[in-house]
Amino acid sequence: MYTMNGIVYGGEPMTSIEVSSVKALDDMIMLVSFSTGETRLFDATILQGEVFEPLKKEDVFKNPIVNHGVVTWNDGDIDCAPEFIYNNSYEYSMAI
Repeated sequence: MYTMNGIVYGGEPMTSIEVSSVKALDDMIMLVSFSTGETRLFDATILQGEVFEPLKKEDVFKNPIVNHGVVTWNDGDIDCAPEFIYNNSYEYSMAI
């Protein structure tokens, strides 16, 4: 447990993390590089809900943009927190 800005949180504080680059692969898999220097694989099929439905269209999914450290699609209409991507991704040993 920790306190930040007068708010008590459960768990441990996480260092701020940003996406440095992203490359969309086939089958909704992405190679994502982070501000930590790590490159990881992220399976975007775990993104559920109406807001993520457009990602099922290949022309939308295959065109991610990093905007201020966040992965966005569809002119910024869709985004995903870098912490979520990092926590739900897997180590990858080759660079993008």
